[in-house]
Amino acid sequence: MTTEMDVQWKKQQKVYESSDSEVESNTDTNTSLRISEELSKDSGLSDMENPLKKKPCREDTLPAVATNYRNILKQIGEDPNREGLLETPMRAAKALMYFTKGYDDSVTQVVKNAIFNENTDEMVVVKDIDMFSLCEHHLVPFMGKVSIGYLPTGKVLGLSKLARIVEMFSRRLQVQERLTREIAEAVWEAVMPAGVGVVVEACHMCMVMRGVQKINSMTITSSMLGVFRDDPKTRSEFLSLV
Repeated sequence: MTTEMDVQWKKQQKVYESSDSEVESNTDTNTSLRISEELSKDSGLSDMENPLKKKPCREDTLPAVATNYRNILKQIGEDPNREGLLETPMRAAKALMYFTKGYDDSVTQVVKNAIFNENTDEMVVVKDIDMFSLCEHHLVPFMGKVSIGYLPTGKVLGLSKLARIVEMFSRRLQVQERLTREIAEAVWEAVMPAGVGVVVEACHMCMVMRGVQKINSMTITSSMLGVFRDDPKTRSEFLSLV
């Protein structure tokens, strides 16, 4: 189904194609400047001119992000007007919005009304939750599994909400160390348990596709709060389960 945003992008493409033919003899720098001028007219993102102006929703930024992807294609030596790349900038823009959709959520929104009073103080563990994220250093993926455990003090969290917390924080630009800590702190904030433990095991494409290119390396991080940090027996029980 063609959306209004797709229609706008197709119109913008015609502007770019016309611009490309007009400035064919100019330098790449001049071309980039012209595209930037078009963007400043059409994107509606000049919020700095009016600090009180409402921040645009993420969908409104799609044409601007697509334009930037189009510039990148040109700067790496590709022709963004050839058939295989015509729709690539908008596809990539939509993909990036999905990969970073976690910025739109909060712990309160994710948890909602899924906190229940329950007379239990036994450990709850959900292990091997699939996780996909983007490394904030190179904007390439890292992926793996997350295991979460907590010790309730009269309140439990709906099990699916643990997976949703992982999804929220992983759908942002991340480093694994911070991701691990944020998940633990979110569970702590949601149900105020006696303790929380989180273990993340992931493979980083920045180590596989580039740099040292070690395809079998895995990174393991953990975050322990409350009794999971203070009591070795509780910590050992959790780690033995995951």
